[in-house]
Amino acid sequence: MSALSACLLLALVAAPAERPRVVRESLAALERIFDSRIERQSIEDPFMLLGTTRGVYLEGYGAVLTAEVNLVSGPAITPFRPALSREEISRLHARKQQRLPELRRIMREMLMDAAGALEAVPAGEQIVLAVTLFYYSWEDRSGLPSQILMQAQRQQLLNLKQRGAAAAAEGVILVKEF
Repeated sequence: MSALSACLLLALVAAPAERPRVVRESLAALERIFDSRIERQSIEDPFMLLGTTRGVYLEGYGAVLTAEVNLVSGPAITPFRPALSREEISRLHARKQQRLPELRRIMREMLMDAAGALEAVPAGEQIVLAVTLFYYSWEDRSGLPSQILMQAQRQQLLNLKQRGAAAAAEGVILVKEF
């Protein structure tokens, strides 16, 4: 064996194993799954996904997925209907408040699913899901968030998933509403 071959062999053995990269395809697959889950959450009264879910991997931090959702399709303002009654605005507000727990549940499930699917994300990094909520300019937004953000360390999510402890997710998943 030549000295050059020995040096190359030594360099290969001593080189740290390169950790797998988070590839765009794995994020794109999750985007499609999340879009489908949001749109098909209810056949009779689905959430309206505005645009599509977008994911990005930030090295050293983790994976971040974002979406924009309208919880309830509201009546439209048109030239033939230039304004809505207070009762209509109030009913829409109440329906949106009723739909928030379902969106939060879906988001928690999606976060846990992402932790399992994104195997290349290091265990100590974060999985984040942010949903921006759409509102019409005439809506009553009191008590309704503009955005819901959920995040947790990937390893903690995997531990919950292995134990089947989705109910315990509250202590692991950080939820912020703005």
